Amino acid sequence: MVFNQSRVIPARLFGVRDDNGGKVELLLLRREGDRIWEALARPARRLRPGMTVSIKPPGHLGVNALPDPGLSVEILESRSAGLKAVRLSTEDAIERMGHTPLPPYIRTPLDDPARYQTVYAREPGSAAAPTAGLHFTPELLARIRDAGVETAFVTLHVGLDTFRPVQGEDPMEHHIHTERYSLDGETADNLNRARADGRRIVAVGTTSVRVLEQAATDAAVPGGLFKAVEGNASIYILPGHRFLAVDAMITNFHLPRSTLLMLVSAFAQHSAGEGGSGREMMLATYAEAVGMGYRFYSFGDAMLIL
Repeated sequence: MVFNQSRVIPARLFGVRDDNGGKVELLLLRREGDRIWEALARPARRLRPGMTVSIKPPGHLGVNALPDPGLSVEILESRSAGLKAVRLSTEDAIERMGHTPLPPYIRTPLDDPARYQTVYAREPGSAAAPTAGLHFTPELLARIRDAGVETAFVTLHVGLDTFRPVQGEDPMEHHIHTERYSLDGETADNLNRARADGRRIVAVGTTSVRVLEQAATDAAVPGGLFKAVEGNASIYILPGHRFLAVDAMITNFHLPRSTLLMLVSAFAQHSAGEGGSGREMMLATYAEAVGMGYRFYSFGDAMLIL
């Protein structure tokens, strides 16, 4: 079983413009260099290169609250779709100043941010949790290992496309943003050994699927073997995709018109074999889940696709 060990950072920052005191919200999406990040900004059109924003710490978001001098943000570049390149005065203050980013359908702040973190999260960098992993407790992981199932870990830092639906009629025209990923040598060896032994590779969550399929493409090792690799995952998995690395997957129930649902439909079609329709299989699966009272989305239930 392959898990994504990326850790959610408190990437949501609230602050005020230093020139006029206007409120600003920034969602840090991807680290691009030393203190340089790509961020989703609101309101985006009013933020221009050269402007600076002072960030307020949690609990100090009132109208009369003073900005904390511990973190300021400079706007470096305006990009499409509300994205900005920004420079932080320090990255050490993110944990203290930031808020845990939650999906828009979760309207109540969590009483414990650890609920939106997998128990095996290690590598900080995600703007959203790899939610299929939220089902796994230390006790369950121990039982899985005791049953003889080997576990391995990869990293993909979840970014904008978790929140962004496919807008156009043709999903092929949708642009998917890159997300930083890595697969180390130990995991590559474990995966290659599993392949040689004829064991299944089970990906926990769509992010683990993306890492494995991207790695299988990028590594380009003869015989479909894995090697240590890192880079930017740009793979966009739609029905018709030829899966190279994943034999089964565990995933939650996703939002309509999301790239996640399209990936799951692609894997369902792959599993069904020649003539199978991943879309129809998912429609039937979701209908049955609704009828049986399954819960959807981040804190909902999961399915296993073989």
